[in-house]
Amino acid sequence: MTHTILHIDSSARQTQSTTRALSEQIIEKFEGTAVIRRDLAQPLPLIDEAWIAANFTPEEDRTDAQRDILALSDQLLDELQAADVIVIGLPIYNFSIPANLKAWVDLVARAGKSFRYTADGPQGLLTGKRALLAMASGGTRAGSEIDFATGYLRHILGFIGITDVEIVAADQMAIDPDASMRAANDAIGRIAA
Repeated sequence: MTHTILHIDSSARQTQSTTRALSEQIIEKFEGTAVIRRDLAQPLPLIDEAWIAANFTPEEDRTDAQRDILALSDQLLDELQAADVIVIGLPIYNFSIPANLKAWVDLVARAGKSFRYTADGPQGLLTGKRALLAMASGGTRAGSEIDFATGYLRHILGFIGITDVEIVAADQMAIDPDASMRAANDAIGRIAA
Protein backbone atom coordinates (compact mmCIF):
# COMPACT_ATOMS: atom_id res chain seq x y z
CA MET A 1 0.00 0.00 0.00
CA THR A 2 1.29 3.45 -0.89
CA HIS A 3 1.47 6.01 1.89
CA THR A 4 2.28 9.67 2.17
CA ILE A 5 4.29 10.25 5.32
CA LEU A 6 4.85 13.56 7.05
CA HIS A 7 8.19 13.14 8.84
CA ILE A 8 8.72 15.71 11.58
CA ASP A 9 12.09 15.84 13.31
CA SER A 10 12.13 18.00 16.42
CA SER A 11 15.55 17.13 17.85
CA ALA A 12 17.99 20.00 18.09
CA ARG A 13 20.70 17.45 17.28
CA GLN A 14 21.55 17.00 13.63
CA THR A 15 23.87 14.08 14.41
CA GLN A 16 23.76 11.38 17.07
CA SER A 17 20.04 11.92 17.60
CA THR A 18 18.18 8.86 18.82
CA THR A 19 14.82 10.20 17.66
CA ARG A 20 16.11 10.99 14.17
CA ALA A 21 17.47 7.44 13.87
CA LEU A 22 14.28 5.85 15.21
CA SER A 23 11.98 7.92 13.02
CA GLU A 24 14.04 6.97 9.93
CA GLN A 25 13.72 3.29 10.88
CA ILE A 26 9.95 3.69 11.19
CA ILE A 27 9.71 5.30 7.75
CA GLU A 28 11.67 2.40 6.24
CA LYS A 29 8.80 0.09 7.33
CA PHE A 30 6.58 1.74 4.72
CA GLU A 31 7.46 0.74 1.16
CA GLY A 32 6.56 2.86 -1.82
CA THR A 33 6.00 5.98 0.21
CA ALA A 34 6.16 9.65 -0.53
CA VAL A 35 7.81 11.48 2.36
CA ILE A 36 7.23 15.12 3.24
CA ARG A 37 10.03 16.23 5.55
CA ARG A 38 9.78 18.98 8.13
CA ASP A 39 12.93 19.50 10.19
CA LEU A 40 12.14 21.68 13.17
CA ALA A 41 15.83 22.22 13.92
CA GLN A 42 15.15 25.11 11.54
CA PRO A 43 13.04 27.09 14.02
CA LEU A 44 9.47 28.05 13.30
CA PRO A 45 8.22 31.46 14.38
CA LEU A 46 6.18 31.67 17.56
CA ILE A 47 2.63 32.93 17.27
CA ASP A 48 2.25 36.57 18.25
CA GLU A 49 -0.47 39.21 18.37
CA ALA A 50 -0.34 39.85 14.60
CA TRP A 51 -0.66 36.10 13.89
CA ILE A 52 -3.62 35.77 16.26
CA ALA A 53 -5.34 38.78 14.70
CA ALA A 54 -4.83 37.34 11.20
CA ASN A 55 -6.02 33.90 12.24
CA PHE A 56 -9.23 35.24 13.78
CA THR A 57 -10.02 37.54 10.87
CA PRO A 58 -12.49 35.83 8.50
CA GLU A 59 -10.62 34.53 5.46
CA GLU A 60 -12.49 36.76 3.03
CA ASP A 61 -11.65 39.85 5.11
CA ARG A 62 -7.90 39.24 5.50
CA THR A 63 -5.44 41.74 4.15
CA ASP A 64 -2.51 40.67 2.01
CA ALA A 65 -0.27 41.22 5.04
CA GLN A 66 -2.46 38.91 7.12
CA ARG A 67 -2.38 36.25 4.40
CA ASP A 68 1.42 36.53 4.42
CA ILE A 69 1.48 36.11 8.20
CA LEU A 70 -0.56 32.88 7.91
CA ALA A 71 1.27 31.50 4.85
CA LEU A 72 3.64 29.25 6.81
CA SER A 73 0.81 27.98 9.00
CA ASP A 74 -1.21 27.20 5.86
CA GLN A 75 1.78 25.34 4.39
CA LEU A 76 2.19 23.26 7.58
CA LEU A 77 -1.52 22.43 7.50
CA ASP A 78 -1.25 21.42 3.83
CA GLU A 79 1.61 19.04 4.75
CA LEU A 80 -0.45 17.54 7.54
CA GLN A 81 -3.54 17.22 5.35
CA ALA A 82 -1.56 15.53 2.55
CA ALA A 83 -0.17 12.82 4.86
CA ASP A 84 -1.93 9.67 5.92
CA VAL A 85 0.92 8.77 8.32
CA ILE A 86 2.70 11.25 10.57
CA VAL A 87 6.04 10.21 12.07
CA ILE A 88 7.30 12.54 14.78
CA GLY A 89 10.78 12.34 16.27
CA LEU A 90 10.11 13.28 19.90
CA PRO A 91 13.05 13.90 22.22
CA ILE A 92 12.04 14.67 25.78
CA TYR A 93 13.45 18.00 26.89
CA ASN A 94 12.89 18.75 30.56
CA PHE A 95 9.99 16.27 30.77
CA SER A 96 8.11 17.76 27.83
CA ILE A 97 8.20 18.40 24.09
CA PRO A 98 10.84 20.64 22.52
CA ALA A 99 9.83 24.30 22.10
CA ASN A 100 10.14 23.97 18.31
CA LEU A 101 7.55 21.17 18.29
CA LYS A 102 5.21 23.29 20.44
CA ALA A 103 5.60 26.09 17.87
CA TRP A 104 4.53 23.60 15.15
CA VAL A 105 1.49 22.59 17.25
CA ASP A 106 0.50 26.22 17.71
CA LEU A 107 0.71 26.82 13.96
CA VAL A 108 -1.41 23.78 12.97
CA ALA A 109 -4.07 23.79 15.71
CA ARG A 110 -6.42 26.25 14.03
CA ALA A 111 -10.18 26.47 14.45
CA GLY A 112 -11.91 25.85 11.14
CA LYS A 113 -8.78 24.28 9.65
CA SER A 114 -7.73 21.34 11.85
CA PHE A 115 -10.64 21.37 14.32
CA ARG A 116 -13.98 23.04 14.78
CA TYR A 117 -16.29 23.79 17.65
CA THR A 118 -19.72 22.17 17.61
CA ALA A 119 -22.69 22.07 19.97
CA ASP A 120 -21.24 18.77 21.23
CA GLY A 121 -17.76 20.20 21.79
CA PRO A 122 -14.63 20.38 19.64
CA GLN A 123 -14.31 18.07 16.65
CA GLY A 124 -11.01 17.19 14.94
CA LEU A 125 -11.00 17.62 11.18
CA LEU A 126 -7.88 15.59 10.30
CA THR A 127 -9.38 12.13 10.71
CA GLY A 128 -8.25 8.87 9.12
CA LYS A 129 -4.58 9.45 9.82
CA ARG A 130 -2.05 7.50 11.86
CA ALA A 131 0.73 8.96 14.01
CA LEU A 132 3.89 7.25 15.20
CA LEU A 133 5.93 8.99 17.88
CA ALA A 134 9.62 8.04 18.06
CA MET A 135 10.31 9.11 21.64
CA ALA A 136 13.68 9.20 23.41
CA SER A 137 14.64 10.38 26.86
CA GLY A 138 17.47 10.08 29.31
CA GLY A 139 15.32 8.70 32.10
CA THR A 140 11.71 9.78 31.69
CA ARG A 141 9.66 6.63 31.13
CA ALA A 142 7.00 6.92 28.43
CA GLY A 143 3.61 7.26 30.04
CA SER A 144 4.98 7.90 33.52
CA GLU A 145 3.75 10.67 35.80
CA ILE A 146 6.74 12.82 34.77
CA ASP A 147 6.23 12.30 31.03
CA PHE A 148 4.42 15.47 29.95
CA ALA A 149 5.29 14.90 26.29
CA THR A 150 3.61 11.75 25.01
CA GLY A 151 0.30 12.43 26.78
CA TYR A 152 0.27 16.00 25.48
CA LEU A 153 0.99 14.97 21.89
CA ARG A 154 -1.55 12.14 22.07
CA HIS A 155 -4.11 14.70 23.32
CA ILE A 156 -3.37 17.46 20.80
CA LEU A 157 -3.24 15.01 17.88
CA GLY A 158 -6.58 13.57 19.02
CA PHE A 159 -7.97 17.10 19.34
CA ILE A 160 -7.27 17.72 15.65
CA GLY A 161 -8.68 14.30 14.70
CA ILE A 162 -5.64 11.98 14.73
CA THR A 163 -6.58 9.33 17.28
CA ASP A 164 -4.51 6.39 15.99
CA VAL A 165 -1.26 7.18 17.85
CA GLU A 166 1.53 4.69 18.59
CA ILE A 167 4.63 5.34 20.66
CA VAL A 168 8.06 3.82 20.02
CA ALA A 169 10.07 4.59 23.14
CA ALA A 170 13.78 4.57 23.88
CA ASP A 171 13.02 6.09 27.23
CA GLN A 172 15.91 5.21 29.50
CA MET A 173 18.92 6.16 27.37
CA ALA A 174 20.96 7.59 30.28
CA ILE A 175 20.22 4.57 32.46
CA ASP A 176 20.39 1.57 30.12
CA PRO A 177 20.89 2.60 26.50
CA ASP A 178 21.23 -0.94 25.15
CA ALA A 179 17.97 -2.14 26.69
CA SER A 180 16.23 1.10 25.65
CA MET A 181 17.29 0.68 22.03
CA ARG A 182 16.35 -3.02 22.03
CA ALA A 183 12.87 -2.13 23.27
CA ALA A 184 12.49 0.61 20.66
CA ASN A 185 13.73 -1.63 17.85
CA ASP A 186 11.37 -4.40 18.98
CA ALA A 187 8.48 -1.91 18.87
CA ILE A 188 9.50 -0.81 15.37
CA GLY A 189 9.60 -4.46 14.33
CA ARG A 190 5.95 -4.81 15.38
CA ILE A 191 4.74 -1.83 13.36
CA ALA A 192 2.47 -2.89 10.54
CA ALA A 193 2.95 -0.71 7.48
